[in-house]
Amino acid sequence: MTSVLIQGGRIVTAVDDYQGDILIQDGRIEAIGRQLSVENAECHNAAGLLVLPGGIDAHVHMETPMGNDVYTCDTFETGTRSAAFGGTTTIIDFAQQFHNDSPKAALDRRLAAAEPQCCVDYAFHVILTDINPGSLAELPDLINQDGVSSFKLYMAYPGVLMVDDADIFRTMRRTGDHGGMVNLHAENGVVIQALIEEALEQGNTSPKYHQLTRPSLMEGEAAHRVIRIAELAEVPVYIVHLSAKEALEAVVEARDRGIHAFAETCPHYLFLDESEYDAPGFEAAKYVMTPPLRNHDCQHALWRGLQFDDLQLVATDHCPFCMNENPLGILKSKQFGRDNFNRIPNGAPGVELRLTLLYDGGVRAGRINLNRFVQLTATAPAKMFGLFPQKGTIAVGSDADLVLFDPNETHTLSASTHHSLVDYSLFEGREVTGKVKKVFLRGQCIVDGNEWLGRSGMGQYLPRSASGRVL
Repeated sequence: MTSVLIQGGRIVTAVDDYQGDILIQDGRIEAIGRQLSVENAECHNAAGLLVLPGGIDAHVHMETPMGNDVYTCDTFETGTRSAAFGGTTTIIDFAQQFHNDSPKAALDRRLAAAEPQCCVDYAFHVILTDINPGSLAELPDLINQDGVSSFKLYMAYPGVLMVDDADIFRTMRRTGDHGGMVNLHAENGVVIQALIEEALEQGNTSPKYHQLTRPSLMEGEAAHRVIRIAELAEVPVYIVHLSAKEALEAVVEARDRGIHAFAETCPHYLFLDESEYDAPGFEAAKYVMTPPLRNHDCQHALWRGLQFDDLQLVATDHCPFCMNENPLGILKSKQFGRDNFNRIPNGAPGVELRLTLLYDGGVRAGRINLNRFVQLTATAPAKMFGLFPQKGTIAVGSDADLVLFDPNETHTLSASTHHSLVDYSLFEGREVTGKVKKVFLRGQCIVDGNEWLGRSGMGQYLPRSASGRVL
């Protein structure tokens, strides 16, 4: 493979910040120094740019079945290409076990779909919905042989995805000794279902009632409960897409007691609030994601959580559905639930915007520094989910997943310029400063400005080591 030399950039990791050159050979970082010179190398001038580790988005849903034949609108190909344009070079998606299905079969299905399509490197969490002696027996081999060290369980959506507390405990006990970690969607599903039924009985069907039937108290209750279950099981626990101040308080309290409780949040919870549900007509359906958007007090608490490491990383929960029925059809559109908020496909896009939004609204706004920015978007996900130091840093021997980022370029976010198939942006018209200029996957330049140089299928599956053990 041709040697690649990135020259004169400001190299930023979770702990370092310096000027230098990076030499890449055979897809890995071979040397870091000043004024490196290599004959016949492919050279890239990074003067005036930040050189960052490729982003790792630990929570995405590409071409995901949601029930009733509804699917997210991005394929593995379009979703990972969009990720790449946003500076993300590794995703962790989900393999969902269905009822009367095995966890291993779920993983095999997703691997077969992802391999010919993915444009960036990828791994999977396994979603467990049918927990029985047979499925539990498969989990150690999934960890030790297949490199899947994280398993997602739902405390919401009764009758569809939700599992009970005993099954959560059994899963934690079965996986913990092997380096596995359980990721929890933490909401009190049975109380929320009662609120949904009450709203529908009263004729309240508009999108706003998605938010009104999922109160932050029920996120806080579920987070507190599952942390206590993990404490009894003596294993680490990870709360996905944390949005509520009450849930964060449960995490903080546990961490103060020395419990290995971890959590992520998402850009939409940091930059948007519940006022979006006041949009006229069906427009509020854009913001039907779970948990819903919260109030300004929650936003303030989340930023504080990121600053003090009570929240460990930022993922996107990229789960896109179009607003319009055409051209992808009603089964990939929010219109599926036009007459009933409880049927609106549940999720929102964002995989392409994470780095830019966090840089503009975090670093430039003085909420976090550059090192923390890298920690939240690359290093912490790599460490949390068993990918470090192959991924998540800039170091000799690590994969040469790199982003050249202009900290001074101002641009406007719009669905007309992003690379996802979704037909809207949560941040339409927002002016931001900071832009991805070039992206390298294992030393190959796959994004150069607005030009796509990558290809489908070039992404590699990443078997992972233990999750939740190395922060």
